[in-house]
Amino acid sequence: MSLLERLNNDMKQAMKNKEKDKLSVIRMVKASLQNEAIKLGTQELSEDAELTVLSREVKQRKDSLHEFDKAGRQDLVDKLRTELEILELYLPKQLSEEELSEIVKETVAEVGATSKAEMGKVMAAIMPKVKGKADGSLVNKFVQQHLS
Repeated sequence: MSLLERLNNDMKQAMKNKEKDKLSVIRMVKASLQNEAIKLGTQELSEDAELTVLSREVKQRKDSLHEFDKAGRQDLVDKLRTELEILELYLPKQLSEEELSEIVKETVAEVGATSKAEMGKVMAAIMPKVKGKADGSLVNKFVQQHLS
């Protein structure tokens, strides 16, 4: 089942159950997916493109969450946490820190990187492998640790 089909089914269920928050998030994600399809000039997005859109939505919310938390806006923080929980239902299973560390080690060995100067090369090689399965800032932290 594609992401769009899953979203449509969940949207119907959210309407029946009168889950306003879930419904609103699903509609927002569907709009983002449709906008991306229009931008790319296609009818249907690939699984990879869908994952990119979902990851972007999650990242935007995490950034906003950090800013609202810093500003002391607990009402908005709670709303964003709820949205993040709903969005994370549609992301693939996240990698554990051990799994991520192992992937970083393998990729560093593949690329042959030995210093922090080659971090860009390592990140370019690793991100397609962990797309949607790990937060980019966490990947960055592990790569820096490994190259130190």
